Amino acid sequence: MKVFFSIIIPYHNSSETIGRLLGSIQKSKKVPSYEVIVVDDGSTESVIPANARLAEDPAKRAGIQRKKHWIPGQARNDKILRLSKNMGPAVARNRGVNVARGKFVVFLDSDVELFPDSLYNLYKIYKEDPDVVAVTGVWVKEQRSKDFFPNYKALRDWSYWINERDKSGYYFLFSTRIASIKKTVFQRLGGFDETYPAPLVEDIELTYRIARRYAIIFAPNVRVRHEFEPFWPVAKKYFLRAYYWTRLYQKRKKFDPVATTLQEALTTVSGVAVVFFLLMSLMSPIGRMSLMVTLLLHLFLTRKFLAFMVQEKGIIFAIKGFFMGLILSCFIFAGALAGRLKHAE
Repeated sequence: MKVFFSIIIPYHNSSETIGRLLGSIQKSKKVPSYEVIVVDDGSTESVIPANARLAEDPAKRAGIQRKKHWIPGQARNDKILRLSKNMGPAVARNRGVNVARGKFVVFLDSDVELFPDSLYNLYKIYKEDPDVVAVTGVWVKEQRSKDFFPNYKALRDWSYWINERDKSGYYFLFSTRIASIKKTVFQRLGGFDETYPAPLVEDIELTYRIARRYAIIFAPNVRVRHEFEPFWPVAKKYFLRAYYWTRLYQKRKKFDPVATTLQEALTTVSGVAVVFFLLMSLMSPIGRMSLMVTLLLHLFLTRKFLAFMVQEKGIIFAIKGFFMGLILSCFIFAGALAGRLKHAE
């Protein structure tokens, strides 16, 4: 049987999450033929935990007790590739595609979970329009955690994709939390840029190369669940992503239709200005006047997201979200400034 989907999952010390992902793949409904390729990117912990089966153990199904652990992937010729050291998700994904047999590859991050109909909905897109070569899905806004920040980040990302994106943009970000592309096209484009050692902007850079020749279809019914991290890991990623994205911007001199838009750049600058003039207002009347102007501008630029937070979580959550946005603006601005200075050398 020909393989339709090759599901590529880069894995680095993700034992707490990958079991749920692999379980969600097995629960998929009406799925065409597929294989799962897990690429262990130099993990220092157990490569695949006991509960993370790539396929059900036929011995267990028959009621037979094995002396050795079941080898994941045995039932469908799924694969586990092991890299000798941590080389980054760009390398891991490329190595996975090199051994993939499917017509289309599906990239999933190891910390997401599929919905039962996600792969089927993706399959329908390709079947109904043979000209489609690339599709990106979306992660839902619901979080299991009741903590403020993961819920804030989930709403922030959802609003980027659904409420605030640049509708004139003809492409979407090829986001590897859930994205798919025709294998021959991916290989012809040269795959992910392996000079990026961490999950930073390798997906954005590939997006630009895809978009030069093809449309990237956004499919809101191709969904995953993603549980967001606490504040500090995310703030660090904001800084680093802004740092490396600045280099991409200097090459293209263009903003993007999702997340890294012109409006988001203005929002970041206005947010930093609000913080600056808030401090200045303690010492100067001019600072207080400037604070009022920049605050009104920032409120205008963030009005859609503020209204969305009120709608989803209430006014208290939205107020906290407003101040969290100011803090994150400082991290983004600092990363972009550092990147601008570095890449100007």
